[in-house]
Amino acid sequence: MRRPVVLRLLVALGIGLLGVAVAPVAMGAPTTAGQAYVALGDSYTASPLTGPIAGPPPGCLRSANDYPHLVAERSGAQLTDVSCSGAQTRDLAAPQQTSGGVNPPQYDALGPGTQLVTVGIGGNDIGFGEIVQSCVSPTPFGTPCRDRWTAGGTDQLEQRIDTLAGRLDDVLDEVGSRAPDARVLLVGYPSVLPAQGPGCYPVVPYTAGDVEYLRGVLGHLNDTIAEAAAEGDATYVDTFTPTVGHDVCTLPGTRWIEGLVPTAPALPVHPNALGSEALARAVLATLGVPAAA
Repeated sequence: MRRPVVLRLLVALGIGLLGVAVAPVAMGAPTTAGQAYVALGDSYTASPLTGPIAGPPPGCLRSANDYPHLVAERSGAQLTDVSCSGAQTRDLAAPQQTSGGVNPPQYDALGPGTQLVTVGIGGNDIGFGEIVQSCVSPTPFGTPCRDRWTAGGTDQLEQRIDTLAGRLDDVLDEVGSRAPDARVLLVGYPSVLPAQGPGCYPVVPYTAGDVEYLRGVLGHLNDTIAEAAAEGDATYVDTFTPTVGHDVCTLPGTRWIEGLVPTAPALPVHPNALGSEALARAVLATLGVPAAA
């Protein structure tokens, strides 16, 4: 079990621009051109409602505008995107039932020929949707969310994240076993709440004290993901830092993560199209591929 650190709370149909690998020196082509790329993950990967649905089952709400599609389009990688809204780590290994069909085990997309893998998972393991709903407060006072999750002297969300650490180890072990020659990127979650300050009650009805608490939860989650990557021969993609200042409390046009009542196409408290772009840029930067490639 890991020692907790601190919660930095959350891509155009995969065309496969090149059918064969191109040498990195050839006209400045990215090293990912032609690589077999598999994207695993949850709704922060699938980016629901930000573009046309990409592939079955429709219940996954996987968007053709999610970051895997944008990364593939701009890097020349050949994408297989099996991300699915609502996915937990267990759904990587087993069929996932959705309201619109069954998503096969995400691991099934991996194979010895896979050269690049992105994994964005963990938020649903700790109860993301439950947290979002339970922390709504009818008044701007106190810390009702923190009080709920720390009742009895034990921080339940901290415990869930610590449990997730072992699951992430298992995920990376399985990915490495199925795709032994792949470069693996473990993608963190973006800046959902303001990186500092009291929040924006009542637009986002979380008290100032609970915003601080949830900020810590997201930090702990991201640190746990980063630690798993470091220990599991993977590369961590920091999506928190480049999305600071574009959280749920910012104005439309600046906002990359929608609030409880979205003002742009997206699920509540999920990336909109601008957010998908930002996540794609973070992945491309980690790969060393220019965002405009």
